[in-house]
Amino acid sequence: MSSVLYDVPGPRAVLRNRILGAITVVVVLVLLGLVVWRLAATGQFTAQKWSIFTYSRPWLLILEGLGHTLGAFVVAGIGALILGFILAVGRLSDHAWVRIPVGWIVEVLRAIPVLIFMMLMFYGLPVIGIRVDPYYAVVIALIAYNGSVLAEAIRAGVESLPRGQKEAGYAIGLRKNAVMRLVPLPQAVRAMMPVIISQLVVALKDTALGFIITYPELLYVIKLLGNQIEFGSPLVPTAIVGGTIYIVLCLILSYVAYRVEKSTRRSPKVPKGRCATAARRPRQRRSPRAGRLGSRVRRRF
Repeated sequence: MSSVLYDVPGPRAVLRNRILGAITVVVVLVLLGLVVWRLAATGQFTAQKWSIFTYSRPWLLILEGLGHTLGAFVVAGIGALILGFILAVGRLSDHAWVRIPVGWIVEVLRAIPVLIFMMLMFYGLPVIGIRVDPYYAVVIALIAYNGSVLAEAIRAGVESLPRGQKEAGYAIGLRKNAVMRLVPLPQAVRAMMPVIISQLVVALKDTALGFIITYPELLYVIKLLGNQIEFGSPLVPTAIVGGTIYIVLCLILSYVAYRVEKSTRRSPKVPKGRCATAARRPRQRRSPRAGRLGSRVRRRF
């Protein structure tokens, strides 16, 4: 009764694990209670601070900021996937004049932080006479960084597959592009789906960096509402509402990723009619004469 990694715990180990688990739960609850108590003691739950959400205008601003966040994320996510596939194919190229420059591009894009990339495009390019809209600065920075990370993830997934699969593709007459498109890439994408989705979640959360370059996304609106003096500067209430919205968005994206991963791993089903026909088909009996004729042919050849 043991696993590959560890033995099944005995009665004393089970009791010790339960005690440690109970202590951990108590410590977490105590910490949460301290946070709630400090928020209540500093007046963060007063009616004045939360009354801002009784008006329709703040919710309209939140919905507008949420639309800007989703608009930047959708374009950045699609662009990052396309760029990731292109860079991954370049990294897997057999030609050194393609593989080496693409490798340097991937390393440089991964090394530049997203915020610095946004600030360089929004504040740096106007110095040389090029003005970039905050939306495009956010989208381009997210595409460049997340695309380079996805390229490395896809490349690692392709290289983790056995080489015999590519050789089998070449053996049946497929060209290199067809082999890469039909054999390793679908398997690599299916295997690296959790990594791809987690990187898309990172891209969704990194859209919040756009408020630094005045892009009116969700965090920008939350910060704007939190500085309303007539409502007692409700920074904590607006942060709680904004954080809840981000959590819901990430949970929805994770659920979509789970459904996609489950559908791609589902084995093809054989139609029921075909199975029933095969089951009802009578088994043919071989005649003794046919059996003797077959044995004579085998002895002759």
